[in-house]
Amino acid sequence: MKNMTVKKAGARLACVAFLIALAVQSPKLLAQAAAQRFVGTITSISGDTLTVKTDAGESHQVQVPDTATLKRIAPGQKDLSTAETIKISDLATGDRVLVKLDPDATGGAQTALQVVAVKQVDIAQRQQQEMADWQRNGVGGLVKSVDAAGGVVMVTSGAGSTAKTVTVHISKNTVLKRYAPNSIRFADAQTAPLDAVKVGDQFRARGQKNADGTEINATEAVSGSFRNISGTVSSVDAANSTVTVKDLATKKNVTVRITPEAEMRRLPDMMARMIAARLKGTVPPNGGGAMMAARTQGGSAQGSPTSAGGGHQAGTGAGGFGAGRRGNGDMEQVLERAPSIKLGDLQKGEAVMLVSTEGANDVTAIKFLAGVEPLLESPEASRNLLANWSMGGGGGGEEGGGATQ
Repeated sequence: MKNMTVKKAGARLACVAFLIALAVQSPKLLAQAAAQRFVGTITSISGDTLTVKTDAGESHQVQVPDTATLKRIAPGQKDLSTAETIKISDLATGDRVLVKLDPDATGGAQTALQVVAVKQVDIAQRQQQEMADWQRNGVGGLVKSVDAAGGVVMVTSGAGSTAKTVTVHISKNTVLKRYAPNSIRFADAQTAPLDAVKVGDQFRARGQKNADGTEINATEAVSGSFRNISGTVSSVDAANSTVTVKDLATKKNVTVRITPEAEMRRLPDMMARMIAARLKGTVPPNGGGAMMAARTQGGSAQGSPTSAGGGHQAGTGAGGFGAGRRGNGDMEQVLERAPSIKLGDLQKGEAVMLVSTEGANDVTAIKFLAGVEPLLESPEASRNLLANWSMGGGGGGEEGGGATQ
Protein backbone atom coordinates (compact mmCIF):
# COMPACT_ATOMS: atom_id res chain seq x y z
CA MET A 1 0.00 0.00 0.00
CA LYS A 2 2.84 2.36 0.87
CA ASN A 3 4.55 1.67 -2.50
CA MET A 4 1.25 2.38 -4.30
CA THR A 5 0.95 5.71 -2.48
CA VAL A 6 4.51 6.63 -3.42
CA LYS A 7 3.86 5.74 -7.06
CA LYS A 8 0.71 7.88 -7.13
CA ALA A 9 2.57 10.76 -5.53
CA GLY A 10 5.34 10.38 -8.07
CA ALA A 11 2.84 10.38 -10.90
CA ARG A 12 1.23 13.56 -9.57
CA LEU A 13 4.61 15.27 -9.27
CA ALA A 14 5.50 14.25 -12.83
CA CYS A 15 2.17 15.64 -14.07
CA VAL A 16 2.70 18.91 -12.18
CA ALA A 17 6.24 19.19 -13.56
CA PHE A 18 4.91 18.69 -17.09
CA LEU A 19 2.22 21.34 -16.63
CA ILE A 20 4.76 23.80 -15.24
CA ALA A 21 7.07 23.18 -18.19
CA LEU A 22 4.16 23.58 -20.59
CA ALA A 23 3.10 26.84 -18.94
CA VAL A 24 6.63 28.22 -19.20
CA GLN A 25 7.09 27.19 -22.81
CA SER A 26 3.51 27.72 -24.05
CA PRO A 27 4.12 31.10 -25.74
CA LYS A 28 6.95 29.57 -27.74
CA LEU A 29 4.95 26.44 -28.49
CA LEU A 30 1.96 28.50 -29.58
CA ALA A 31 4.15 30.60 -31.87
CA GLN A 32 5.62 27.46 -33.41
CA ALA A 33 2.15 25.99 -33.94
CA ALA A 34 0.98 29.20 -35.60
CA ALA A 35 4.00 29.17 -37.91
CA GLN A 36 3.15 25.64 -39.02
CA ARG A 37 -0.29 26.49 -40.38
CA PHE A 38 -2.05 29.37 -42.12
CA VAL A 39 -5.38 30.20 -43.74
CA GLY A 40 -5.72 32.06 -47.01
CA THR A 41 -6.92 32.16 -50.59
CA ILE A 42 -5.28 30.34 -53.50
CA THR A 43 -4.00 32.92 -55.98
CA SER A 44 -2.27 30.54 -58.38
CA ILE A 45 -1.52 26.85 -58.99
CA SER A 46 1.54 25.61 -60.85
CA GLY A 47 2.02 21.85 -60.96
CA ASP A 48 2.22 20.67 -57.36
CA THR A 49 2.82 24.18 -55.96
CA LEU A 50 0.15 26.46 -54.51
CA THR A 51 0.49 30.18 -53.97
CA VAL A 52 -1.69 31.20 -51.03
CA LYS A 53 -2.33 34.76 -49.88
CA THR A 54 -3.34 35.10 -46.23
CA ASP A 55 -5.81 37.68 -44.93
CA ALA A 56 -2.84 39.58 -43.50
CA GLY A 57 -1.47 39.96 -47.04
CA GLU A 58 1.39 37.44 -46.74
CA SER A 59 2.06 35.24 -49.76
CA HIS A 60 3.17 31.62 -49.34
CA GLN A 61 4.40 29.20 -52.00
CA VAL A 62 3.69 25.69 -50.79
CA GLN A 63 4.65 22.41 -52.41
CA VAL A 64 1.98 19.73 -52.13
CA PRO A 65 3.59 16.28 -52.46
CA ASP A 66 1.66 13.09 -53.22
CA THR A 67 1.97 12.14 -49.54
CA ALA A 68 0.00 15.22 -48.40
CA THR A 69 -3.63 14.81 -47.33
CA LEU A 70 -6.12 16.97 -49.26
CA LYS A 71 -9.67 17.38 -47.99
CA ARG A 72 -12.65 19.48 -49.01
CA ILE A 73 -15.29 20.69 -46.54
CA ALA A 74 -18.46 22.75 -46.80
CA PRO A 75 -18.45 26.38 -45.59
CA GLY A 76 -18.87 26.45 -41.83
CA GLN A 77 -17.97 22.78 -41.33
CA LYS A 78 -15.77 22.44 -38.24
CA ASP A 79 -14.30 18.93 -38.53
CA LEU A 80 -13.15 16.43 -41.12
CA SER A 81 -15.51 13.58 -40.22
CA THR A 82 -17.47 13.96 -43.47
CA ALA A 83 -14.79 15.73 -45.53
CA GLU A 84 -14.24 14.65 -49.12
CA THR A 85 -10.78 13.47 -50.15
CA ILE A 86 -9.57 15.34 -53.22
CA LYS A 87 -6.53 15.77 -55.46
CA ILE A 88 -4.55 18.91 -56.15
CA SER A 89 -6.18 19.02 -59.59
CA ASP A 90 -9.53 19.57 -57.82
CA LEU A 91 -8.31 22.86 -56.34
CA ALA A 92 -8.85 26.19 -58.09
CA THR A 93 -7.78 29.80 -57.69
CA GLY A 94 -10.11 31.59 -55.33
CA ASP A 95 -10.61 28.57 -53.08
CA ARG A 96 -10.06 29.12 -49.36
CA VAL A 97 -7.57 26.76 -47.75
CA LEU A 98 -6.11 25.83 -44.39
CA VAL A 99 -2.54 24.64 -44.95
CA LYS A 100 -0.69 22.62 -42.33
CA LEU A 101 3.03 22.49 -43.01
CA ASP A 102 5.21 19.41 -42.64
CA PRO A 103 7.62 20.12 -39.77
CA ASP A 104 9.90 17.29 -40.91
CA ALA A 105 10.24 18.50 -44.49
CA THR A 106 13.81 19.02 -45.69
CA GLY A 107 15.02 21.88 -47.86
CA GLY A 108 14.07 25.52 -47.85
CA ALA A 109 10.64 25.25 -49.51
CA GLN A 110 7.44 25.04 -47.50
CA THR A 111 5.86 21.62 -47.84
CA ALA A 112 2.24 20.83 -47.03
CA LEU A 113 1.33 17.97 -44.74
CA GLN A 114 -2.41 18.68 -45.06
CA VAL A 115 -4.60 21.01 -47.10
CA VAL A 116 -8.24 21.60 -46.17
CA ALA A 117 -10.17 23.51 -48.85
CA VAL A 118 -13.51 25.22 -49.35
CA LYS A 119 -14.62 25.88 -52.92
CA GLN A 120 -14.99 29.51 -53.92
CA VAL A 121 -18.40 28.84 -55.46
CA ASP A 122 -19.60 27.20 -52.22
CA ILE A 123 -18.44 30.23 -50.22
CA ALA A 124 -20.25 32.60 -52.60
CA GLN A 125 -23.44 30.55 -52.38
CA ARG A 126 -23.27 30.46 -48.59
CA GLN A 127 -22.72 34.21 -48.49
CA GLN A 128 -25.74 34.82 -50.72
CA GLN A 129 -27.89 32.65 -48.47
CA GLU A 130 -26.63 34.47 -45.38
CA MET A 131 -27.19 37.84 -47.04
CA ALA A 132 -30.76 36.96 -47.95
CA ASP A 133 -31.48 35.73 -44.42
CA TRP A 134 -30.08 38.87 -42.78
CA GLN A 135 -32.17 41.04 -45.09
CA ARG A 136 -35.31 38.97 -44.57
CA ASN A 137 -35.01 38.33 -40.83
CA GLY A 138 -32.69 41.12 -39.73
CA VAL A 139 -32.99 44.59 -38.23
CA GLY A 140 -30.34 47.20 -37.65
CA GLY A 141 -29.55 50.76 -36.70
CA LEU A 142 -28.20 52.81 -33.82
CA VAL A 143 -28.35 51.65 -30.22
CA LYS A 144 -30.76 53.81 -28.20
CA SER A 145 -30.45 51.93 -24.91
CA VAL A 146 -29.01 48.71 -23.48
CA ASP A 147 -30.37 46.61 -20.61
CA ALA A 148 -27.64 43.99 -20.26
CA ALA A 149 -29.25 42.39 -17.21
CA GLY A 150 -32.64 42.09 -18.90
CA GLY A 151 -31.21 41.17 -22.29
CA VAL A 152 -32.87 44.02 -24.20
CA VAL A 153 -31.36 46.42 -26.74
CA MET A 154 -33.43 49.29 -28.13
CA VAL A 155 -32.38 50.20 -31.68
CA THR A 156 -33.45 53.17 -33.79
CA SER A 157 -33.76 52.21 -37.43
CA GLY A 158 -34.33 54.28 -40.55
CA ALA A 159 -34.35 58.05 -40.93
CA GLY A 160 -36.86 60.81 -41.44
CA SER A 161 -40.38 59.50 -41.99
CA THR A 162 -39.15 55.88 -41.99
CA ALA A 163 -37.55 56.08 -38.53
CA LYS A 164 -38.78 53.60 -35.90
CA THR A 165 -37.61 51.93 -32.70
CA VAL A 166 -37.01 48.17 -32.58
CA THR A 167 -36.79 46.11 -29.37
CA VAL A 168 -34.15 43.37 -29.66
CA HIS A 169 -34.41 40.52 -27.16
CA ILE A 170 -31.11 38.79 -26.35
CA SER A 171 -31.12 35.31 -24.79
CA LYS A 172 -28.34 33.11 -23.44
CA ASN A 173 -28.32 31.32 -26.80
CA THR A 174 -27.87 34.49 -28.89
CA VAL A 175 -24.51 34.62 -30.66
CA LEU A 176 -23.04 38.05 -29.88
CA LYS A 177 -20.09 39.48 -31.77
CA ARG A 178 -18.35 42.86 -31.89
CA TYR A 179 -16.13 44.40 -34.53
CA ALA A 180 -12.45 44.61 -33.71
CA PRO A 181 -11.00 48.13 -33.31
CA ASN A 182 -9.89 49.66 -36.63
CA SER A 183 -11.34 46.74 -38.61
CA ILE A 184 -14.21 46.82 -41.08
CA ARG A 185 -14.23 43.06 -41.71
CA PHE A 186 -16.89 40.83 -40.20
CA ALA A 187 -14.32 38.01 -40.23
CA ASP A 188 -12.38 39.97 -37.59
CA ALA A 189 -15.41 40.31 -35.27
CA GLN A 190 -14.94 38.66 -31.89
CA THR A 191 -17.35 37.16 -29.40
CA ALA A 192 -18.29 39.81 -26.84
CA PRO A 193 -20.78 40.16 -23.95
CA LEU A 194 -23.88 42.30 -24.20
CA ASP A 195 -22.47 44.86 -21.77
CA ALA A 196 -19.84 45.69 -24.41
CA VAL A 197 -22.60 47.34 -26.47
CA LYS A 198 -22.88 51.09 -25.89
CA VAL A 199 -25.47 53.73 -26.70
CA GLY A 200 -24.75 55.13 -30.17
CA ASP A 201 -23.16 51.91 -31.45
CA GLN A 202 -24.17 50.34 -34.73
CA PHE A 203 -26.17 47.19 -34.04
CA ARG A 204 -27.46 44.47 -36.35
CA ALA A 205 -29.49 41.42 -35.32
CA ARG A 206 -31.37 38.63 -37.00
CA GLY A 207 -33.93 36.19 -35.67
CA GLN A 208 -37.69 35.88 -35.27
CA LYS A 209 -39.52 39.19 -35.80
CA ASN A 210 -43.06 40.12 -34.87
CA ALA A 211 -45.60 41.13 -37.51
CA ASP A 212 -44.71 44.82 -37.70
CA GLY A 213 -40.96 44.36 -37.21
CA THR A 214 -40.83 46.33 -33.97
CA GLU A 215 -39.57 43.38 -31.90
CA ILE A 216 -37.15 40.57 -32.63
CA ASN A 217 -35.88 37.56 -30.68
CA ALA A 218 -32.26 37.55 -31.85
CA THR A 219 -30.36 34.39 -32.68
CA GLU A 220 -27.30 36.38 -33.77
CA ALA A 221 -26.18 39.98 -33.36
CA VAL A 222 -23.13 42.07 -34.14
CA SER A 223 -22.21 45.55 -32.89
CA GLY A 224 -19.49 48.10 -33.39
CA SER A 225 -18.46 51.67 -32.67
CA PHE A 226 -17.94 53.72 -35.80
CA ARG A 227 -17.66 57.35 -36.74
CA ASN A 228 -20.00 59.30 -39.04
CA ILE A 229 -18.42 62.27 -40.83
CA SER A 230 -20.01 64.97 -42.97
CA GLY A 231 -17.70 67.48 -44.59
CA THR A 232 -15.97 68.78 -47.68
CA VAL A 233 -13.02 67.38 -49.61
CA SER A 234 -9.82 69.32 -48.92
CA SER A 235 -7.49 67.19 -51.04
CA VAL A 236 -7.17 63.81 -52.73
CA ASP A 237 -3.99 61.70 -52.63
CA ALA A 238 -4.59 58.88 -55.12
CA ALA A 239 -1.03 57.56 -54.75
CA ASN A 240 -1.55 56.85 -51.05
CA SER A 241 -5.26 56.03 -51.37
CA THR A 242 -6.33 58.80 -48.99
CA VAL A 243 -8.64 61.78 -49.06
CA THR A 244 -8.55 64.69 -46.62
CA VAL A 245 -12.00 65.76 -45.45
CA LYS A 246 -12.79 68.84 -43.37
CA ASP A 247 -15.32 67.66 -40.76
CA LEU A 248 -18.20 70.14 -40.56
CA ALA A 249 -18.77 69.26 -36.90
CA THR A 250 -15.21 69.69 -35.60
CA LYS A 251 -13.93 72.07 -38.29
CA LYS A 252 -10.79 69.92 -38.45
CA ASN A 253 -9.23 67.95 -41.30
CA VAL A 254 -9.44 64.16 -41.15
CA THR A 255 -7.31 61.81 -43.25
CA VAL A 256 -9.58 59.10 -44.66
CA ARG A 257 -7.97 55.91 -45.93
CA ILE A 258 -9.75 54.23 -48.84
CA THR A 259 -9.16 50.47 -48.94
CA PRO A 260 -10.45 48.01 -51.58
CA GLU A 261 -13.18 47.02 -49.08
CA ALA A 262 -14.59 50.56 -48.90
CA GLU A 263 -17.81 51.22 -50.79
CA MET A 264 -17.84 54.56 -52.61
CA ARG A 265 -20.97 55.95 -54.31
CA ARG A 266 -22.25 59.25 -55.68
CA LEU A 267 -25.86 60.41 -55.49
CA PRO A 268 -27.20 61.91 -58.72
CA ASP A 269 -28.45 65.44 -58.06
CA MET A 270 -32.14 64.60 -58.50
CA MET A 271 -31.88 61.59 -56.18
CA ALA A 272 -30.10 63.68 -53.53
CA ARG A 273 -32.82 66.35 -53.67
CA MET A 274 -35.60 63.79 -53.38
CA ILE A 275 -33.92 62.09 -50.41
CA ALA A 276 -33.48 65.50 -48.76
CA ALA A 277 -37.17 66.28 -49.32
CA ARG A 278 -38.17 62.95 -47.86
CA LEU A 279 -36.00 63.52 -44.79
CA LYS A 280 -37.85 66.81 -44.30
CA GLY A 281 -41.16 64.94 -44.62
CA THR A 282 -42.28 66.78 -47.77
CA VAL A 283 -42.44 63.68 -50.00
CA PRO A 284 -44.73 60.68 -49.37
CA PRO A 285 -42.52 57.85 -47.98
CA ASN A 286 -43.50 55.14 -50.44
CA GLY A 287 -44.13 57.34 -53.44
CA GLY A 288 -40.90 59.29 -53.20
CA GLY A 289 -38.82 56.19 -52.51
CA ALA A 290 -40.34 54.30 -55.42
CA MET A 291 -39.64 57.18 -57.79
CA MET A 292 -36.02 57.40 -56.62
CA ALA A 293 -35.55 53.67 -57.02
CA ALA A 294 -37.09 53.76 -60.48
CA ARG A 295 -34.74 56.55 -61.58
CA THR A 296 -31.64 54.72 -60.32
CA GLN A 297 -32.70 51.43 -61.90
CA GLY A 298 -33.83 52.97 -65.16
CA GLY A 299 -37.22 51.30 -64.78
CA SER A 300 -39.66 49.97 -62.26
CA ALA A 301 -38.51 49.89 -58.65
CA GLN A 302 -41.08 47.27 -57.70
CA GLY A 303 -39.41 44.25 -56.14
CA SER A 304 -35.89 45.32 -57.11
CA PRO A 305 -33.22 43.61 -54.98
CA THR A 306 -30.28 45.25 -53.31
CA SER A 307 -27.33 45.59 -55.64
CA ALA A 308 -24.46 43.15 -55.45
CA GLY A 309 -22.01 44.07 -52.73
CA GLY A 310 -24.54 46.23 -50.95
CA GLY A 311 -27.14 45.58 -48.31
CA HIS A 312 -25.28 43.01 -46.32
CA GLN A 313 -21.76 42.41 -47.59
CA ALA A 314 -20.81 39.21 -45.96
CA GLY A 315 -17.56 38.81 -47.79
CA THR A 316 -16.13 42.10 -46.64
CA GLY A 317 -17.47 41.70 -43.65
CA ALA A 318 -19.71 43.71 -41.37
CA GLY A 319 -23.14 43.42 -39.92
CA GLY A 320 -25.31 44.68 -42.75
CA PHE A 321 -26.38 47.60 -40.57
CA GLY A 322 -29.62 49.19 -41.65
CA ALA A 323 -30.38 46.77 -44.51
CA GLY A 324 -33.78 47.80 -45.72
CA ARG A 325 -36.95 46.10 -46.81
CA ARG A 326 -37.25 44.93 -50.41
CA GLY A 327 -39.34 46.78 -52.96
CA ASN A 328 -40.83 49.47 -50.71
CA GLY A 329 -38.64 52.45 -51.56
CA ASP A 330 -36.43 52.08 -48.46
CA MET A 331 -33.83 54.85 -48.54
CA GLU A 332 -30.96 52.65 -47.45
CA GLN A 333 -31.56 50.48 -50.52
CA VAL A 334 -31.76 53.60 -52.68
CA LEU A 335 -28.27 54.52 -51.46
CA GLU A 336 -27.06 51.05 -52.38
CA ARG A 337 -28.27 51.61 -55.95
CA ALA A 338 -26.39 54.88 -56.40
CA PRO A 339 -23.57 54.73 -58.99
CA SER A 340 -20.18 53.52 -57.74
CA ILE A 341 -17.19 55.86 -57.94
CA LYS A 342 -13.45 55.71 -57.36
CA LEU A 343 -11.12 57.88 -55.31
CA GLY A 344 -9.98 59.75 -58.41
CA ASP A 345 -13.56 60.85 -59.14
CA LEU A 346 -13.67 63.10 -56.08
CA GLN A 347 -13.29 66.85 -56.53
CA LYS A 348 -11.82 69.36 -54.10
CA GLY A 349 -14.54 71.29 -52.29
CA GLU A 350 -17.40 68.86 -52.84
CA ALA A 351 -19.54 67.70 -49.94
CA VAL A 352 -19.26 64.10 -48.74
CA MET A 353 -20.63 61.87 -46.00
CA LEU A 354 -18.97 58.73 -44.73
CA VAL A 355 -18.99 55.96 -42.16
CA SER A 356 -15.52 55.07 -40.89
CA THR A 357 -13.57 53.38 -38.15
CA GLU A 358 -13.11 55.44 -35.00
CA GLY A 359 -10.26 57.92 -34.83
CA ALA A 360 -9.60 61.61 -34.34
CA ASN A 361 -7.42 62.50 -37.32
CA ASP A 362 -6.89 59.24 -39.23
CA VAL A 363 -9.73 56.85 -40.11
CA THR A 364 -10.54 54.08 -42.59
CA ALA A 365 -13.65 54.47 -44.72
CA ILE A 366 -16.37 51.84 -44.71
CA LYS A 367 -19.02 53.71 -46.73
CA PHE A 368 -18.28 56.91 -48.64
CA LEU A 369 -21.02 59.00 -50.26
CA ALA A 370 -20.53 61.99 -52.56
CA GLY A 371 -23.12 64.27 -54.14
CA VAL A 372 -24.75 64.98 -50.78
CA GLU A 373 -25.05 68.77 -50.74
CA PRO A 374 -28.88 68.79 -50.48
CA LEU A 375 -28.80 66.24 -47.64
CA LEU A 376 -26.71 68.51 -45.42
CA GLU A 377 -29.65 70.92 -45.23
CA SER A 378 -31.13 68.45 -42.68
CA PRO A 379 -27.97 67.54 -40.72
CA GLU A 380 -29.58 65.46 -37.94
CA ALA A 381 -31.80 63.41 -40.26
CA SER A 382 -28.91 62.98 -42.65
CA ARG A 383 -26.69 61.77 -39.81
CA ASN A 384 -29.27 59.11 -38.93
CA LEU A 385 -29.62 58.15 -42.56
CA LEU A 386 -25.88 57.70 -42.88
CA ALA A 387 -25.62 55.84 -39.60
CA ASN A 388 -28.29 53.40 -40.69
CA TRP A 389 -26.82 52.92 -44.16
CA SER A 390 -25.83 49.28 -44.57
CA MET A 391 -22.27 48.69 -43.41
CA GLY A 392 -21.44 45.31 -44.90
CA GLY A 393 -22.04 41.69 -44.00
CA GLY A 394 -22.70 39.65 -40.92
CA GLY A 395 -22.71 35.95 -41.14
CA GLY A 396 -21.03 35.42 -44.48
CA GLY A 397 -17.31 35.40 -45.03
CA GLU A 398 -16.67 31.78 -44.21
CA GLU A 399 -13.06 31.03 -43.51
CA GLY A 400 -11.61 28.29 -45.65
CA GLY A 401 -9.93 26.51 -42.78
CA GLY A 402 -12.95 25.78 -40.66
CA ALA A 403 -11.81 22.29 -39.74
CA THR A 404 -9.18 21.94 -37.06
CA GLN A 405 -8.44 18.26 -37.15
